[in-house]
Amino acid sequence: MKPIALALTVLLTATPVLASQCPADMAAIDAALAAGTSLSDADLAQVKALRDEGESLHGSGDHAASVETLARAKKMLGLE
Repeated sequence: MKPIALALTVLLTATPVLASQCPADMAAIDAALAAGTSLSDADLAQVKALRDEGESLHGSGDHAASVETLARAKKMLGLE
C-alpha cells in the first residue's frame, strides 16, 4: 500500500507545478513568435499547431501532455 500512497502523493504535488508551467510555456512561445523567426512556413505552422494543442490540453486538465507538446514547439523555436 505504501507504493500507491507515494505515487499518489507525487502525482498530486506534481500536477499543480505542471499546471502553472503551461501558461509560462505558452507565453514564451508567443513572445518568440511575435519577435519573428526564420522558420519555414511549414515549421511555423507546426509550431502554431503545437502551441494551440498545448493550450487545449492545458484547458482540459492534461497538464503533462500540454507541457510535452509545448516543449516540442519551444524546441523548434530554439527555446530549449
